[in-house]
Amino acid sequence: MYKIAKNDGPRINEEITARTCRLIDADGSQLGLFGVNDAMKRAREHGLDLVEIAPNAEPPVCKILDYSKFKYEQARKAKAARKNQVKIEVKEMKFRPKIDVGDYETKKGHVLRFLKKGARVKITIMFRGREMAHPEQGRIVLDRLAEDLKPYATIEQKPLIEGRNMHMLVAPIKGAFDEKPEGAEDSTTQEEK
Repeated sequence: MYKIAKNDGPRINEEITARTCRLIDADGSQLGLFGVNDAMKRAREHGLDLVEIAPNAEPPVCKILDYSKFKYEQARKAKAARKNQVKIEVKEMKFRPKIDVGDYETKKGHVLRFLKKGARVKITIMFRGREMAHPEQGRIVLDRLAEDLKPYATIEQKPLIEGRNMHMLVAPIKGAFDEKPEGAEDSTTQEEK
């Protein structure tokens, strides 16, 4: 029977295939070049494991440490990294080239709400039938929206046509939605007087 190698982490103890290794002690001091068998004996004397931490080095680097504690620390670091990770959402808002003023304002409000939450917004103009003959109508709507959103968002992707749709991607500007204290505006006007 063949032994199946596990690939879920570094090789430990008998899994190490190299003959020699550069050994690091449990306290972090470098001990030099050792045969893997001698290094394993030394690790067992301390009641610890021999872990291959740099398998691609020549010779590989092994360290004497408590493997279960090492795995626990790695898991904690990975969990902390996932916790601090920022997930950026992309929302989509669909417009028509012949949109009325009220509908335009409502949809613009939705786009602003998405931007305020920190999401990117993909704005799509949908063309039907003969509307494809006048793509400039959709471009006018997108230009108007870009102008209205200028204080709050930047255009990440310029308008481009794909099939029967025209797309534009906008991203929020950091700090654009931060509220300014009311007293701050009054103090500047009083100083000017």
